[in-house]
Amino acid sequence: MASFDPRRLDVAAFAAEEGELAGDAPASAMPRLGSATLAPVDGSPRADIRWRVTGKRLPLESAGVRPSLLIEASTEVTLECQRCLQPMPMTLRAERRIFFVDGEDAAAALDAESEDDVLALTPALDLRSLVEEELLLALPLVPRHEVCPQPLPFGDDDPEVQQADHPFAALAALKQGSRPN
Repeated sequence: MASFDPRRLDVAAFAAEEGELAGDAPASAMPRLGSATLAPVDGSPRADIRWRVTGKRLPLESAGVRPSLLIEASTEVTLECQRCLQPMPMTLRAERRIFFVDGEDAAAALDAESEDDVLALTPALDLRSLVEEELLLALPLVPRHEVCPQPLPFGDDDPEVQQADHPFAALAALKQGSRPN
């Protein structure tokens, strides 16, 4: 079996040999993921990223048998809950199969009509960038706790909210004061 470099992967050869590469990458190797997440609350370093990529040649509808990569990655990240604005640690997992075809136009056309992801085949692919991209796509659009660890500020039992004028308070007073004839 050939030796494959994850920084300059020949996807066609890797898929033809049904290759597998795996490893752990430091969080510092994926700066876009670092900037999209918070540092751990306890001050510890960010968790390493565990990844595995396997190659195969598989049938792709309307394109025949094509090189493909199955990308699996996971790490621990901290996000900001959009409900309570508190840090929220979570396990981030990504798993996706990507097919490769010749040319950007073919990739765009097949990607639009296929349920699978399709990219243009390049002579050398940086797996680290592809793994980072998949983890970024796996981030939740609106991260939030299932149950926030602290009461939400300005809830109905908050004295500031009770003292504030409610938008329909004047309407309710008018309605109670008037009686139909």
